[in-house]
Amino acid sequence: MDNIAIELRGIDKSFGPVHANKNINLKVRKGTIHGIIGENGAGKSTLMSILYGFYQADSGEIIVDGRPVTIRDPNAAIAAGIGMVHQHFMLVENFTVLENVMLGAEDSQILNKGIAKARVELRRLEKEYALEVNPDALIEELPVGLQQRVEILKALYRKADILILDEPTGVLTPAEADHLFRILEQLKDQGKTIILITHKLREIMAITDEVSVMRRGEMVATRTTSETSVEELAELMVGRRVLLRVQKGEGTPGDVKLSVQGLTVKDSRGVTMVDNVSFDVRAGEIVGIAGVAGNGQSELLEAIAGIRKATTGTVLLNGKSVDVTGHRDPAELRARGLAHVPEDRHHVGLVLKFEESENAILGYHHDSSYSNGVFLNIDAIRKDAEEKIAKYDIRPPNARLKTANFSGGNQQKIVLAREMERGPDVLIIGQPTRGVDVGAIEFIHKRIIEMRDQGKAVLLVSVELDEIRALSDRILVMFAGRVVGERSPDATEGELGLLMAGVEGRKEAAE
Repeated sequence: MDNIAIELRGIDKSFGPVHANKNINLKVRKGTIHGIIGENGAGKSTLMSILYGFYQADSGEIIVDGRPVTIRDPNAAIAAGIGMVHQHFMLVENFTVLENVMLGAEDSQILNKGIAKARVELRRLEKEYALEVNPDALIEELPVGLQQRVEILKALYRKADILILDEPTGVLTPAEADHLFRILEQLKDQGKTIILITHKLREIMAITDEVSVMRRGEMVATRTTSETSVEELAELMVGRRVLLRVQKGEGTPGDVKLSVQGLTVKDSRGVTMVDNVSFDVRAGEIVGIAGVAGNGQSELLEAIAGIRKATTGTVLLNGKSVDVTGHRDPAELRARGLAHVPEDRHHVGLVLKFEESENAILGYHHDSSYSNGVFLNIDAIRKDAEEKIAKYDIRPPNARLKTANFSGGNQQKIVLAREMERGPDVLIIGQPTRGVDVGAIEFIHKRIIEMRDQGKAVLLVSVELDEIRALSDRILVMFAGRVVGERSPDATEGELGLLMAGVEGRKEAAE
């Protein structure tokens, strides 16, 4: 037992009729990186929330460093040496890095002395763990990769020896994810214990020492990472063999369904985010847009969807003009055959306080099939939701459940079902599988390919380069707001990477 950092014995937790954790047993060795994987809704985040004190287990025991502990809240977890980096960062955006690190851990009655002491300790941690970040920078001004460093620094500042990271690469670019892995390896070398929750099996194989697999609330296996494979882990997660490669035939492009010409978009500060972008998307093809996050992809999708005003440019939908520089009405665009799966499902795609059935028709609630004159037809709405739940395997299968109570991947399925089942002529999708497990990724990819094969025009934005290459018929690469190149899906990762960094793009522009 001397080398066991965390042991969970018989952890059981239910939320009403939902049995989230069923008699879970787990051992995590000291100084290792231990992965926990499972489908969305498998119970892995619930289990870690119990370990961090957000939830209380109905039964079971938590042992830290060989001693039974009672963790009633996050303060008790911190006192036991456990820190957590959440999937959605717990930072105050208009506070500085230093203020966020100190928040809740101030240890001086004279605040200035506390700040000075914290600054010294923060600099030590930054240097020791290669987590450099400007302590006086406002959180809202930092890219997500640096915000994540702040979350790790917060945990280390509170003397955490055990770090739980929940889907840490869900908002990171590939380069930022690689840097995070180097940081985690360094933390491990310093004797820290890391528990990594992720749905990305390649990350599990690359970074962990051991991996435990959860399925439908149960712990079904633990493997030494070097002795397992992506295929075995995927099968353990889902309970069946999973197709890990996208299977698609040649596309048969037809007429242009979406035409974007000379589109320029500025943000609220007047900074040009989309710079004179032009391209077409035809019926029966998937056009993927690759690029490091923050290079204008988000603003491009929002302008096409009518959410953000463009400065100049034209957009044609089914050959007819869309007013992207003046009055914009997303409802009108939906009626004209455009569906939009937004990148940020929490702030744009869903109302988390609404029931699943309400979100399943959001934006389409004026449709005659959902109303009896001026009143909504609740029975029809719930029946429609139940059909989508069954078709898209949304868990738990409860149309009355508040959407906030679904896992991130199941929330994504709710949005996808709502938009895809309308049969749009043009589907624009931002980050289709962000925070989604391997089984659901397989399902979503199949649905996207099916839509292409049904003659739909699909515009896809993803920071997952493998996803772009697997799904796209043509790939456009954006850098600094411009389309800097077009490639086939056979292009190498290195070739696309140079374009994403702006290197090859500048050369092509010069030629």
